[in-house]
Amino acid sequence: MTSRETGAAGARPSARRRLTVRTTILIAMVALTGGALILAGLVASSLQDLRLEARIDADLDASAQEFRVLAEVGVDPETGEPFSSPADLVRTAMERIIPARHEGVLGFVGGDMAYTSRGADLSLEDDEGLLAQLEPLVTGERAVVETIETPTTTYRVAVVPVRTAADGTLAEEADDASPAFDSVASLVLAYDLTAETRTFREVFLIYAAVALVALALVGVVGWVVAGRLLRPVRVLAAGARRIGREDLSERVPVEGSDDMADMTQSVNEMLARLEASFASQEALIGDVSHELRTPLTVIRGHLELMDASDPADAAEVRALVLDEVARMNRVVGDLSLLASVDRPDFVSRGPVDVGLLTDAVLERASTLGDRRWHVEERASDTIEADRERLTQAWLQLLANAVKFSEDGSTIALGSAVDADQARLWVTDHGVGIDPADQDRIFERFERAAGTPAPGSGLGLPIVRAIARAHGGDATVASRPGSGATFTIAIPIPPEDLPDDEEQA
Repeated sequence: MTSRETGAAGARPSARRRLTVRTTILIAMVALTGGALILAGLVASSLQDLRLEARIDADLDASAQEFRVLAEVGVDPETGEPFSSPADLVRTAMERIIPARHEGVLGFVGGDMAYTSRGADLSLEDDEGLLAQLEPLVTGERAVVETIETPTTTYRVAVVPVRTAADGTLAEEADDASPAFDSVASLVLAYDLTAETRTFREVFLIYAAVALVALALVGVVGWVVAGRLLRPVRVLAAGARRIGREDLSERVPVEGSDDMADMTQSVNEMLARLEASFASQEALIGDVSHELRTPLTVIRGHLELMDASDPADAAEVRALVLDEVARMNRVVGDLSLLASVDRPDFVSRGPVDVGLLTDAVLERASTLGDRRWHVEERASDTIEADRERLTQAWLQLLANAVKFSEDGSTIALGSAVDADQARLWVTDHGVGIDPADQDRIFERFERAAGTPAPGSGLGLPIVRAIARAHGGDATVASRPGSGATFTIAIPIPPEDLPDDEEQA
């Protein structure tokens, strides 16, 4: 790839990164708000148009119905008798109708326009296109309501014709026996639909202006709010860039109590776990280097000095090498166990019957050495714990007691469940431990001063690690020459306590 191609390839990711999260959020907010405002405006406009048409049709129908009622029960004000002429009926109806805004009324006799309404807001008689389209309707056989478009505007028109029936009365529908067109009169009521719609369109223009202002405010507020919400993310990113493998002690400041604060806290907890993991890894490397260097040096020295031609010397060196390799294998296993303490699956909790666990540990302890084994106390409760890990830790304490006690001496073990914890202990009558060493012996590769017994110094750290993985701890109570009591204490959640202890 040429340098020009490399530069172009490197520019493309930069171009993609120009659209920041803040900008993306703002675009989404403005687009969503704008879409909602447009949709609301369109729906409102459509509903308003439907309501407008329904209102106009209702007004036209009401006026036409009044005209029909006048024809049926009304009387001619000049004669005081029922109407006998369609022309008189139309004239009287027009005198009584008060047109609404954007409404006009016309009266036709024999197909010709005969009456106009002086008080009408709309002068229908001036629209030649309308008159031309009304001509076949005013002499029709029945009333109609239609929309008529002319070069001037669009009308919603109701035409109600009236004619003389065979019996001399007035009828709306045509009759074969009725006279011809000279006895037909029609009432025409019309609304200027365009003018009516224009009034409502002005309202929606105002709505559009307000919507644009609201959209601008949403954009400004969204930009500010997005910036404030994403500020912890920027701080988090800056902190993450500063934090490297060499220094994981720095933490990102937690501000507020919202979701971003929770995320920052989670990142800090992750950093703490990583720091502990790296520290554990470095400690493991240091421990392995520290503990394995000596046996490897011993093995190498004996192999260099071994006389291969001397079977006795070779056999002696072989036995020593195998013993050192076995010890290194135990050390590696113990260190691997300690390195896995921080893993979430190090402890697998389940129901553990403490009494049955005590019996099982006692049975296994009898093979550890020639001692008088004794159970001081035996609990009969069930707790939530890892049975295998507790067995491992308890047997480690028993093996430790055997190591520092005389043959034939008594080693006691016991278990108890108190108000808030379960306790497992081992008591021996060995050499005891100086108070100054009682905390130190739980550290890796540490031994009590003057300890003659061999060991890697990892047994008690493993016991404490198992206890702490259960949320508890391992402790020792001892005096030099008076033996020692090692105790594993595990806290019990209130919901796991036996019923009688909960009531107590």
